[in-house]
Amino acid sequence: MLAPIEQWWTEDEIWRQYCEELKQTTSLVSIVWVAWQMGLWIGRAIVEDQLNTRAQLSSPWRKCRHCGRHLRSKGFEKRRMLTLVGWVKWRRRVGCCPDGCRDSREHPFDQVLEISAYQQTSDEVRRLGCLLCVFLPFELSSWLLRQFTGLQFESDTLWSWVQAQGRQAMTELSQQLARLSTGKSPEVERLEEKIAKMTLAIGADGVKVPLRPQAKTPKGKTCWREVKIAVLARLGQRLTQTGKRVTRLYQRRLVGVLGDLKALGPRLQLEAMRQGLDQAPRVVWLSDGAPGFWKLYQHYFASVAVGVLDFYHAAGHLWRAAAAYLDGRTKEARWWFELLRHQLRHGRWSQVLRELIWALHRPGLPTSNRQTLKQVAFYLQNHIEHIDYRKFEQMDLPLGSGMVESACKWLIQQRFKGVGMRWSEEGFNHLLHLRLAWVNGRFDNLFGNTSWTVTSPPSLNR
Repeated sequence: MLAPIEQWWTEDEIWRQYCEELKQTTSLVSIVWVAWQMGLWIGRAIVEDQLNTRAQLSSPWRKCRHCGRHLRSKGFEKRRMLTLVGWVKWRRRVGCCPDGCRDSREHPFDQVLEISAYQQTSDEVRRLGCLLCVFLPFELSSWLLRQFTGLQFESDTLWSWVQAQGRQAMTELSQQLARLSTGKSPEVERLEEKIAKMTLAIGADGVKVPLRPQAKTPKGKTCWREVKIAVLARLGQRLTQTGKRVTRLYQRRLVGVLGDLKALGPRLQLEAMRQGLDQAPRVVWLSDGAPGFWKLYQHYFASVAVGVLDFYHAAGHLWRAAAAYLDGRTKEARWWFELLRHQLRHGRWSQVLRELIWALHRPGLPTSNRQTLKQVAFYLQNHIEHIDYRKFEQMDLPLGSGMVESACKWLIQQRFKGVGMRWSEEGFNHLLHLRLAWVNGRFDNLFGNTSWTVTSPPSLNR
């Protein structure tokens, strides 16, 4: 099958030009660059040879949808497509109804190749373009795509690819949520044995993004809306160079939605089941004090998870109390705050509550300050089960929700909150779902069943 290509290597004028150019190069960079161009030329020749050869094979014709007669071959038609090796051209069979029924033309080889009738760019190029856009602005992604491949696409083209693949990701998610609502559990992701024995941590938080007030136009005042983010990860440990034991996250998975907690809940439940919620030896929920997130915890995870209120968030409320009880600019206020924080950190939450109640009875305390102390005391009272930090430390559980906050910064702020960025709701959702697909290890599933792993060529032993 490759014999014709070997003949082209010796007869084709372009190939001879490459060979002459290669002889005239001197630096290593020049040699590699010319060899790269020759490799693309050979790759394109191989692809075209394969396509033209396979297109010659006979294939069964379906029946006409109008009259029921079998379609008949009417010869070959040209087809071309832009790929990573450049424009490739081939000829494939076309069939029509013998009775001349309308819309009966068919190209069965297109179906074999898994391409659509009017597709101009192959999926491996679209995948690379979308992958760049996951991390970088569209203009920069367009420029880098040209640097990597030599193929030039406008930023609007990359934007349309992102919209199409993001729409596909959202559709697949909707289908999975629909199956979950009918009681069909998702397939649990396969975990290494050592990771499956680790604690499963779940946390949630929110971050705001800048959106356009109206679709199809950048005009108007920026509209800030909150994206609900949840992270799931297995908690392991590692030793630093100084011998300190620190927590390390394994099997990190993110969930995000531009909407309310009602929309986040089923998505988070779906991902938790995928991560082996029922099989995990221990589950911990980490969050700040937002009531909505704790309602989410009560509804989905209270029966299986230990709830931990972010310690640093709780300490922030203690500072509010100290500033209300004593002037926050004084040494006495800082001393009292550090005392309460130390007691809370080491599991003496009951003493903290007694201190707050005692402070409420201070004579001459302004009404607003007294109200602040009541709020802090009531807040900690509601989270008594979630602030026993000494117990949590003994269970090797994290005390802060830093993994959620870092996920918000990485997932949202680094890509969606650049200088001058404002998003349409549709455009934001599509790109968000592509970023989620990438971080969750499901990006390649949006582009068929092809293995996209690239391996280095073996060295030549001489």
